[in-house]
Amino acid sequence: MNDSGVQSPAAAVARLLIAGAACVQVTAAWGAVDATKYPTKPVRLQVGYTPGGAVDVSARLVAQRLTAAFGQSFIVENRPGVDGILASDFVAKAAPDGQTLAYISAGHTMNPALHPKSLPYHPLNDFAPVSIVATGTQTLVVNPSLPVRNVKELVALARTKPGQINFASSGTGGPMHLCGELLKLAAGINIVHVPYKGGGPALNEVIGGQIEMTFIGAPASMPHIRSGRLRVLAVSTAKRVAALPDVPTVAEAGYPGFDVGALYAVLAPARTPAPIVNRLSGELAKIVKIPELRDRLMGLGLETMGSTPQQLTDFMRADLDKWHKLVQRIGLKTD
Repeated sequence: MNDSGVQSPAAAVARLLIAGAACVQVTAAWGAVDATKYPTKPVRLQVGYTPGGAVDVSARLVAQRLTAAFGQSFIVENRPGVDGILASDFVAKAAPDGQTLAYISAGHTMNPALHPKSLPYHPLNDFAPVSIVATGTQTLVVNPSLPVRNVKELVALARTKPGQINFASSGTGGPMHLCGELLKLAAGINIVHVPYKGGGPALNEVIGGQIEMTFIGAPASMPHIRSGRLRVLAVSTAKRVAALPDVPTVAEAGYPGFDVGALYAVLAPARTPAPIVNRLSGELAKIVKIPELRDRLMGLGLETMGSTPQQLTDFMRADLDKWHKLVQRIGLKTD
């Protein structure tokens, strides 16, 4: 630095070279991480929804298998709020050491379209995608006391009772809410949205008869469909699902283009060392092929996948674009 207090060009270059060397050393250190020693303590798997819902149920099944695979506990922590935003934000700000992970659903890629101004993180840049676990569907279910057995009968009833049939959701702006709004738009009916603090409470209200209907992930609804406490009318995906082969899609009921799926995947904080991400991804790919787990998830209406981090990244990019277009079509914004 000269007498005027201004740093000379040579000194500036020297500082940049030192900084660059430090960055290389840090990068090398991350690259040299021994993933075979991971994890060194219990891993916290963040779920942005209440216990009993679709995401929570499948997350716990996956956590059990991860615990067995790694010999260290993978503990599900429910952090409900704003359709998964609180949990994702917690993981985005966590230390990038693989000890805190996010188990996400469709809300993660839906939220940027619904909260374009207030989302506290970037859905891709602030995370290290690990692996897709499974894909699933929302099920359109009603209380058995409602005198309808298919989508057409539900629409006909709603038209005779405008504003008198309610649909529950896990909260404003989530997949359950979006499905209901999309049905309202497609069928031209007036049904009333009633948000709850989670899919579990919403489902219980339908089972109890306080609310007539809801769209909810198949993992949460399947046991109640089998027991007769819920009647399923349709699935939300473009194609039927293996677990409910006789249940038609909403599109088949006369509303083409109705396609709302569910993504179940694992993310780590951005800058988590690649060896840890790759080991997690590899173990998840093995886990979803275990016949017992695959059958359990299929019994819940999910189709297991497994993927590389890059495949999950590509899937998320496509999902972000899809939800943006769909939210624009419905005209739904929560900011």
